[in-house]
Amino acid sequence: VLAELIEKFVSHLSESRTDCYFSSGNYKAMDADVKKENLSSVQQLGVEMTVRYGKYLNLLKEDAENGLCFVLMNCEEFLKQQQRTVVSSLCCLQEHYAGYDWFASSIFLIMSGDREKTLTFLQQFSRLLVSAFLWLPRLHLSMHLPVAAVEYGIHPVYSCSAHHVEMLLKAELPLVCSAFHMSGFTPSQICLQWITQCFWNYMDWSEICHYIAICIFLGSDYQIYMCISVFRHLQQDILKHTEA
Repeated sequence: VLAELIEKFVSHLSESRTDCYFSSGNYKAMDADVKKENLSSVQQLGVEMTVRYGKYLNLLKEDAENGLCFVLMNCEEFLKQQQRTVVSSLCCLQEHYAGYDWFASSIFLIMSGDREKTLTFLQQFSRLLVSAFLWLPRLHLSMHLPVAAVEYGIHPVYSCSAHHVEMLLKAELPLVCSAFHMSGFTPSQICLQWITQCFWNYMDWSEICHYIAICIFLGSDYQIYMCISVFRHLQQDILKHTEA
């Protein structure tokens, strides 16, 4: 039901010029015969974890690995069309996105391993502003960002979402804010980790689906509220650890 709902919602918005923030470009999917060996070692490890998790949730069938590789390779090629060339020694500014694409993997699981559905959804979703915040590889070396932002390797999720989380935390949860300050560790570092991984390894699958759906339906600012609500939920544990 969730798959059908977000599919129809995104399809409807991507056809409206006023809701499309990014251009889509023309892209046709590559040959379906994409093997795991074509991916980096980080991606290969991510694929193994995703497939294992998907089977544990009874969402994927035996041949799911090839389907996920197909989606990841095509996403990389599709997003490459909107990248600029940057010469830098920074790992995060190399041609390929340095991490694993957790958002695309989450959509693959929501779509029960249907690679065509997943790819179509991601292509349509990439036109919307919320894609910049939910799908981190979306703005990797992107021509849609100011040159300075690209060269510094600072993603809008860090400069916008994580920054606003810290601002809200001061007002909403001053004790948690103080606890972080005393630890010498910033809440934005934690938030970036959560958001990059789509809350994998932190929340149950149903909650991960709720997070993605809420941000798609209600807007990218709900990503910030989600992080604040998690900090509120963890407040007693955080304060206990600070005392200890």
